[in-house]
Amino acid sequence: MKMTETEARTRLAEGRLYDPGQEGILEEQRRRMEILYDYNATRPSETGRRAELLGKMLAEAGENCYIEPPFHANFGGGHVHFGNNVYANFNLTVVDDAHVYVGDDVQIGPNVTIATAGHPLDPAYRRTGMQFAVDIHIGDGAWIGAGSILLPGVSVGAGSVIGAGHPRRRAGGRKSLPGAPGDRGEGQGVLL
Repeated sequence: MKMTETEARTRLAEGRLYDPGQEGILEEQRRRMEILYDYNATRPSETGRRAELLGKMLAEAGENCYIEPPFHANFGGGHVHFGNNVYANFNLTVVDDAHVYVGDDVQIGPNVTIATAGHPLDPAYRRTGMQFAVDIHIGDGAWIGAGSILLPGVSVGAGSVIGAGHPRRRAGGRKSLPGAPGDRGEGQGVLL
């Protein structure tokens, strides 16, 4: 399906299938990833430089936010919104085609993936290169455990804990821990 950049950006914002290969979209990604590269190349002693670059990379960075390098994001973090007191450990990967909203006082363990983008299930559509993206929301005081995966459209409630190594395909309630896939209703949380 051929579309203009304007149409692709509109469809992206609506969570519909869009063409991510539009030149303007690709140029935005390249520009943002240059700053991300600089952030990942900082030395551990360059805390001031890291804070400066984080402020340039992210759509919003509240007070006292920190991401341990390396940080990976296909829009360089340009669609990531951090509240205050957010800490992300090593190897945070954010597929930030759509927006990721992270509340205050959130902790993110190492090797976490937050993916707003997905691809059609139908192979014919996948062959077109089309994809979709849906915003992800993480509430205040949440803790995302090591190796967790948050998929498009997930909302993690305030105060929630996502256990290490667990994928989230659906919204989690306050203080929920996901079970092993399939043992509690397809990964639905168990309220504490």
